[in-house]
Amino acid sequence: MNSTLRQMNSSFKCLFSGYLLIIALGYAMAGLQILMTSGMADGQLGLSISDVVYSYHGNPTHSLLETKLNGSMQDKLSETERTQLITWLHKGAKKKAFDLEIKAIIDARCVRCHYAGNPSNIPDFSVFDNLKVRSVTQGASVATLTRLSHIHLFSIAFIFFSVGFIFAFSSGLPIKLKNTVLMLPYLFLAMDVSSWWLTKLDAHFAWLVIISGVGLGLVFMLMWSISLYEMWFARDKTTDTRG
Repeated sequence: MNSTLRQMNSSFKCLFSGYLLIIALGYAMAGLQILMTSGMADGQLGLSISDVVYSYHGNPTHSLLETKLNGSMQDKLSETERTQLITWLHKGAKKKAFDLEIKAIIDARCVRCHYAGNPSNIPDFSVFDNLKVRSVTQGASVATLTRLSHIHLFSIAFIFFSVGFIFAFSSGLPIKLKNTVLMLPYLFLAMDVSSWWLTKLDAHFAWLVIISGVGLGLVFMLMWSISLYEMWFARDKTTDTRG
């Protein structure tokens, strides 16, 4: 294999390009998933500071259950059932109203997944107290943050190692600038995960979550676009055309 993307033969170009195209699709799907889950934390489509604050720090005036009903669980109930649950939450999530009206909805729609002993370790909603404690948004728990942190650190680091490996063969940028670009994803990744924990402690750090996420996306697009451009569009007189 030759030393730059411009000089590589077609086999390596196809190998690297296929990976870059698929990983870009995966990155786009991850962004869409964030919009459909965390981006609905405040009940409105689109990622905002409020979404970040509700997801990590919590909001004592807002219900975690209401957040889910307006977000990732919205399609699991009919509009009438969802309205009944939200109204019940707004009225204080009383036990009497639960027994009379809400329990039937929970048993029909929720307990199929939220049952005792579920291997995914999600709460058992057949028990009233488990619903009551989630009637206020408390943000991500320490256990949840720990789980998400180690998954995020390992998976995103591997993604940027692979994309960075390809980008390292580019030749269009000064070496110091290229090395800076190669290091930026890891700095933004460390900032991203750290900002979750900081936002859990203080809502003002929510801006760091947005900044680090945007930074990761911009660096990804920069490395991705330069790599593909140099492989297929940039000309090099020494390119081996025999591959």
